[in-house]
Amino acid sequence: MSIALQVAKRSTCDRAHVGAVIVRDRRILTTGYNGSPAGLPHCDDVGHLLVDGHCVRTLHAEQNAIIQAAYLDVSVRGGTIYVTHQPCLTCAKMIINAGIKRVVYAGTYPDNLARQFLAEAGVGLQQFILPAELRQAVEHRPEQE
Repeated sequence: MSIALQVAKRSTCDRAHVGAVIVRDRRILTTGYNGSPAGLPHCDDVGHLLVDGHCVRTLHAEQNAIIQAAYLDVSVRGGTIYVTHQPCLTCAKMIINAGIKRVVYAGTYPDNLARQFLAEAGVGLQQFILPAELRQAVEHRPEQE
């Protein structure tokens, strides 16, 4: 999880710094953080693009980690994804279809449907309790939605 927290520092959307690391057999396969698609402007440079209270300029950390695997021809099937925040529904569906079998997350996110989908698909979901001094980095704040 400490690596996911470090990856999150690369985020280019200041509404939430999220990092993800996909691992299999104790080896890091890929990483991802929330940021704009390659070559497009970043929130940090041009501001947020908000739709229904969500910034849609960026891809989520889980999405970028899965895309990086596809780009590099790396199979993530059977792997574990460590994420600084609980995945949203869209990311949960991508995790399921990528064949990832376990999600370990630190910060909560109020998406019970994502939790339900992961459970129905047999994907393990485990919260990692961070030490008190690191919790602020992953606390859910409604104003960030």
